[in-house]
Amino acid sequence: MMSVIPSSDEIKRLRLTAGLTQKELAKLAGVSQSLIARIEKGNVNPRMNTLKKILDVINKASKNDEIVEKIMTTPVISVYVDTSLSQIIDIMDSKGISQVPVLNKNNRVVGMIYESTLVKTLKTRKDLKKLTALDVIEAPPPQVPKETPIPSIESLLLIYPAVLVIDKNGINGIVTKIDLIRYYIRTSNT
Repeated sequence: MMSVIPSSDEIKRLRLTAGLTQKELAKLAGVSQSLIARIEKGNVNPRMNTLKKILDVINKASKNDEIVEKIMTTPVISVYVDTSLSQIIDIMDSKGISQVPVLNKNNRVVGMIYESTLVKTLKTRKDLKKLTALDVIEAPPPQVPKETPIPSIESLLLIYPAVLVIDKNGINGIVTKIDLIRYYIRTSNT
């Protein structure tokens, strides 16, 4: 589920943080410098594949070599496809979390339930007592290995509410925007 596309200001900030000029970014991303300038001014909305190229270049140019394992939250609280909606609401409320991964019987991620999922469901459905996770599930967020560089997660979190950290055995952790914010605050103070 996409929630937010990076704004023109965010793209410019990411470029500057990576130490790139507009010309350098354009060359590395295979686009014109004038397109980068128009994107940063908010005069044009790039296609998703162009935006992905730009964010990939910015991530590679970042000099940060820290990995997501250092900022992920564990353990990850998850639910199964047959978990009732009322149980999911109780879990999210009692644990103070805003999303839960949904697993199949083989403990593989098949989707996600966000607070926004619950708001939409509670607003539109009347048969709440009969609903399970499978009835309201949304697409899963991106899933990355624990060795993924933190700058790669930044670009994903500009688009998705969370990123799951996985390996062959399943979910190892979750990274949300607040985890990334805490990391940047901590590293800016050193």
